[in-house]
Amino acid sequence: MDAALEEARACAVSADVPVGAVVVDSATGRVLGRGRNRREADGDPTAHAEVLALRAAAAGLGRWRLDGTTLVITLEPCAMCAGAAAAARVDRVVFGAFDDKAGAAGSMWDLLRDRAALHRPEVLAGVRAEAATALLAEFFAQRR
Repeated sequence: MDAALEEARACAVSADVPVGAVVVDSATGRVLGRGRNRREADGDPTAHAEVLALRAAAAGLGRWRLDGTTLVITLEPCAMCAGAAAAARVDRVVFGAFDDKAGAAGSMWDLLRDRAALHRPEVLAGVRAEAATALLAEFFAQRR
């Protein structure tokens, strides 16, 4: 989660919401891909931290199946990102802050544990939630 928080903090140079993500090898903990929100920076609605981290990990491994990996995110994934994690076949999704407005890993929806899903990764919620929530609160306080 420290690496994901580092990615989130790096959003300070843009107007992007500070969300960071990393994909790690579940066995070794080695970081395989990193991402941070870049929607504003890139003008791309799909440039969420999770999607960018999944893309980087897949490119580095040379395969789309990311079994044997864990996706670590500072904020609960939205529906798009939860779907991307499931499609990538990650073993586990770990997130920090809950997203009561758009969270799709238990808050608004629970796409990752839906019985109809083709792949259901393990979900570990609330890891370093205080640190992740503080980054978000500071970001939004500066914009109000």
